[in-house]
Amino acid sequence: MTTQKKEVVDLLKAIETGAGEPVAVINPDKYIQHNLGAADGLAGFGALLAALPKGSAKVNTVRAYQDGDFVFTHTDYNFFGPKIGFDIFRYENGKIVEHWDNLQETSGPNPSNHTMTDGPTEAKDLGKTVENKTLVKNFVDDILINGRMEKLTTYFDGDNYIQHNPQIGDGLSGLGAALKAMADAGITMKYDTIHHVLGEGNFVLTASEGTFGGKSTSFYDLFRVENGKIAEHWDTLEAIPAKADWKNDNGKF
Repeated sequence: MTTQKKEVVDLLKAIETGAGEPVAVINPDKYIQHNLGAADGLAGFGALLAALPKGSAKVNTVRAYQDGDFVFTHTDYNFFGPKIGFDIFRYENGKIVEHWDNLQETSGPNPSNHTMTDGPTEAKDLGKTVENKTLVKNFVDDILINGRMEKLTTYFDGDNYIQHNPQIGDGLSGLGAALKAMADAGITMKYDTIHHVLGEGNFVLTASEGTFGGKSTSFYDLFRVENGKIAEHWDTLEAIPAKADWKNDNGKF
């Protein structure tokens, strides 16, 4: 684990333990916060933690990866209730200066008995990071944004696709069944813009903006790539609140 990945894991664990030392990795003069429920800066981070009921927080970071100045994590939280979260931290001159996250209430297991966090954690194929990021970005653009469903099968190895979304079973067959059920229920899901594509080896995270059920939504999707195909997927969806309810002016992305 790189120094910066360890710093981030320790910082997140400090939400549970209350330890002060890990917080020193945050630049006190510049901390741009994109969690819209927290005020900007280090003071906003502290105020959010102070609002947690004493002893309630639990933090288990399952995955941590690094792409240049960005460290991104996948964490099982109890943070105002059980949640699964992705966090992105940006470093500048050895300090954390910016933070994005996406939290969803813990649910599942899904129809294939997978949880929202289980599965492989170790990044492999480090020399293929750029290639894998391109593959995933093209998938999100082709399929999720532009609906070019005729290209869908080119991104997968047949029906071999492990799914961790709590509502969807494995394989393209599971995905198709879930999309049909949503359509039958009148629920629409639309991706509009990709804001981040971050990767380490065979793990790639995308942060995208769109709508779910007509509500403005932030989609974070983590993909594991194997032999040039998408093999596994984890995600979180979070509704973006109305601007009047934001505690900072930085926006979700």
